[in-house]
Amino acid sequence: MALLGFEILSVPVRDPQRAKAFYRDVLGFELIREEPMGPGMTWIQLAPAGQPVTIALVTWFDAMPPGALQGVMINTDDIDAEHARLSALGLQLSEIGSQPWGRYAMLQDPDGNGWVLRQPPVTP
Repeated sequence: MALLGFEILSVPVRDPQRAKAFYRDVLGFELIREEPMGPGMTWIQLAPAGQPVTIALVTWFDAMPPGALQGVMINTDDIDAEHARLSALGLQLSEIGSQPWGRYAMLQDPDGNGWVLRQPPVTP
């Protein structure tokens, strides 16, 4: 048996509806699924268009308070354009930096979860 990859990343949030609006309306993720999951809970799953790895907005993990997720990379093929687009929508991003693993900028969702917007390096 072999590990096959990631499918769903849990993103801890305070208000799932507010977080859904951020990921859908600001970052441009697609809503994959939204349905009741028990008393006072809703399963909300989103993903960048056409991507197999998704996020689930969670409120039920005591060890994962809102804002606990840090450093997950979201790839883009044009960091300059995406940085400008997100900035124009009012999102605060760091300046674009560069490392051997790519060009990047840091951003946070409304709960303080930290993401890395990354353009991978060009391979020869």
